[in-house]
Amino acid sequence: MKAEDILNKYSRKIENEIESEKPAGNFSREFLQFKRDLMPHLSRYENWCNTIGNIIKINVSEKDKTRIQKHIDIAHLNITPSQSLTLAVMALLVTFFAGVLGSIGIFLITESFPVMLLVLVLMLSLFLFYYVYTMPMRLANSWRLKASSQMVPCILYVVAYMKHTSNLERAISFTAQHLSPPLSLDFRKIFWDVETGKYSTIRESLDAYLETWRDYSIEFIESFHLIESSLYEPSEEKRIASLERALQVILDGVYEKMLKYTHTIRSPLTNIYMLGIVLPTLGLALLPLASTLLGGMFSWYHIFILFNLIVPFFVFYLTNEVMLKRPGGYGETSVLELNPLYPQYKSKKPYLIAFLICIPLFIIGLMPFIFQIDFLTYNINNQNDNFAIFGLKSDYTFSEIHLGFLGESKIFNFMEDENGNIVGPFGLLALILSLFIPLSIALFFSISYKIKSRELIKSRESSKQLEKEFASSLFQLGNRIGDGMPAEIAFARVAESSKGLVTENFFKTVNTNIQQMGMGLEQAIFSPRRGAIIYYPSMLISISMKILVESVKKGLNVAARSLMSISEYVKNISKINERLNDLLAEIVSDMKSNMTFLAPLLAGIVVGLGSMIVMILSKLQELTPTVGGEAGMDLGGVAGALSVFDITKMIPPYFLQISIGIYIIEIIFILTSTLVTVDSGEDKLKKVYDTGNNLLTGGLFYLITALIAVIALAVLAIVALSGLG
Repeated sequence: MKAEDILNKYSRKIENEIESEKPAGNFSREFLQFKRDLMPHLSRYENWCNTIGNIIKINVSEKDKTRIQKHIDIAHLNITPSQSLTLAVMALLVTFFAGVLGSIGIFLITESFPVMLLVLVLMLSLFLFYYVYTMPMRLANSWRLKASSQMVPCILYVVAYMKHTSNLERAISFTAQHLSPPLSLDFRKIFWDVETGKYSTIRESLDAYLETWRDYSIEFIESFHLIESSLYEPSEEKRIASLERALQVILDGVYEKMLKYTHTIRSPLTNIYMLGIVLPTLGLALLPLASTLLGGMFSWYHIFILFNLIVPFFVFYLTNEVMLKRPGGYGETSVLELNPLYPQYKSKKPYLIAFLICIPLFIIGLMPFIFQIDFLTYNINNQNDNFAIFGLKSDYTFSEIHLGFLGESKIFNFMEDENGNIVGPFGLLALILSLFIPLSIALFFSISYKIKSRELIKSRESSKQLEKEFASSLFQLGNRIGDGMPAEIAFARVAESSKGLVTENFFKTVNTNIQQMGMGLEQAIFSPRRGAIIYYPSMLISISMKILVESVKKGLNVAARSLMSISEYVKNISKINERLNDLLAEIVSDMKSNMTFLAPLLAGIVVGLGSMIVMILSKLQELTPTVGGEAGMDLGGVAGALSVFDITKMIPPYFLQISIGIYIIEIIFILTSTLVTVDSGEDKLKKVYDTGNNLLTGGLFYLITALIAVIALAVLAIVALSGLG
């Protein structure tokens, strides 16, 4: 071999080794690609802002511009403050003028101006302005919660890397490559800002980025300052102590902030329950009587708008304020999109399955109106049944369906008002059938959500169980390596001592790949085809093994110290999580019981009371002329008093129950989202899974309570009025 060939060969080898020491390769290209992978398309909100904001421009004051721009930067939105404000103003104007034009159109057609509709449109337009105007703040808070839940692992990765390699650039590079999004995007941007010349050094870029967290997580900043100070410590012991102190600072900071948060949110959540659930539900009990006293001023659609739109918006606003105050640093750190089962979560098939199951129940709820269709049934007032396909009547009495003990009332009981319009239904069976409508809606979301999230939750719980056991296994592995045993042999020893644990198979797989397949340590763990990590999709296990592979290059003692520190971290964070769970357990359990037990119980009883009031007034109105004639008087003015309560002007219990049922479903959605955010941060999977469970529990309990209350109070009313017949 010629001397020139030898020089070229070793030159290439030296170049490869030098390249392996680079912090992160070409981060500008990686950063752009990563951002495209994380956010491949602009959100709908960004598209609307860019479309409308480029056509119409509204100037923003400097104070508001600075505040909005801060939220935009945190949320990584591709918009300007002017575009955000423009979209909010246009949402208000378009909604308001559309409502005005609609009201004028109704006035021209009916010659009656809908004042109530105009007021509701005005309220809706104001809400839309608030909702769109505060969208950057909510998106920034969502991003902050996602990113802050990864702060503790972030500090761990930096500390673990710098324990064996005191190089801040390489530690941040290692963290950026292996941390989960969205915080990994911020760390890649630290390199991006240096490469584009915005900052001259990594440390300067890092300090500028840390300032964005000053109002939210001061302990995150303090931890990084301790990490930076470790670079200047004169001795190895002081350097390691400074790094370990950095990890302890963020753990203590997270615990103290969550402790304070649990004390401050107890009262707001109680107020939300009282003002958003108890008072509105109790108010519904008075609406049937109030609607008759006001001469039919309130109709069923007014109740629907008030209790299914306005009040839920009010509850949403209050809960949103609670969520915005949640501190960062604690919560679910796994990224849903990285789970191999994520396509199952995104699939539309669960919705189709749930729809096919629930649509028959929804149709059953509409049976009172289906029976009024002329070509299906004939009207009992018009016995001509030539056009009735099934030969059924539009209504029956209870005696005709062999339930004579309930009286001669009609099962659907549609009536004519003084203007000849058909109103109702007021019947007992119609009310019972209406229970199927909210039941079908609750089951639709419950079934689809459980199908979407069931397997992913199992996978997550399995990974968490594995991580709990992995702490002790890491400790054993660190001890073996610290005793001078090569890492390849240490895996076999730990596999033997881990029998019966979930982690046994992981260490066995690594050992098999090394002994039988002839793989190196890194390939045995991370091979894309046979690597052990494929079967254990845990970020903690993956990063632990990455640190092991890196630290082994520095020596067995370095690798042993790294594994021992990770093991100690896992134990500490487990203790912190248990304490925080204990702090939040009382609040979460109280609100969950209120949401799935007390609220459905109260709502079901209110439905029964509304039904009883209608039955009593209906029966008394039937009996008043007869009783007054026999007694020769009106029973001391009872007939005159009853004339005030015109049953045809009442809100039918059928529609009242549907409004209450849908309201309970909306409250479960809102409060479940709030509780998950309080307990776990921004965790989409847990929100979907818990919402499905709570809808099933709360929906069925409401159905059972309402059914029992309606039947029991109806029987009580019939017994009480039987003596008057």
